[in-house]
Amino acid sequence: MTVFLQIEGTAIVDIPSFHAEINRVFMAGEDWQLGPSLDALDDLLYGGYGALAGHETATLVWRDIDRSREALGVDATRAWLEDKLRQPGTFNAGTIGRQLDALQRGEGQTYFDIVMEIFASHPTITLVQA
Repeated sequence: MTVFLQIEGTAIVDIPSFHAEINRVFMAGEDWQLGPSLDALDDLLYGGYGALAGHETATLVWRDIDRSREALGVDATRAWLEDKLRQPGTFNAGTIGRQLDALQRGEGQTYFDIVMEIFASHPTITLVQA
C-alpha cells in the first residue's frame, strides 16, 4: 500500500522551517517530533513510524520545490556549516572547512542537495517535484 504525502515548499524559508515541515508531514499524529538532523530524516525515510508506518511505499509531492531549493541554498548551508564550526570537538573542523571552501567555489553541496541525496537513497519513496 502506498501513502501519498505533500510538502509545502512555501513553508520552507530556512533549515529550521524545513525540519518543521518534515515533522508536519511525516510526524502528524505522533506524540514526538524528529530533531533537526539529516540523520533523523534518513532514519525516518526507512519507515516504521510516523506517516510511513504500515506502508511499503510512499509518493511525496514537494510543491514549490524551487522556493525550497533557494531557501536551503548556499547562504543557509554556509550558516549551517559555520554553526558546526562553533561547536569545537563535536564536528570534524577539517571536513567542514573543506565543505565551506567547496561551497565558496560553487562546487559544494547545498543543504538542499544533501536532502535530495537522502531522498534518492530511499527507493521506496517516490519524490515528485512540483
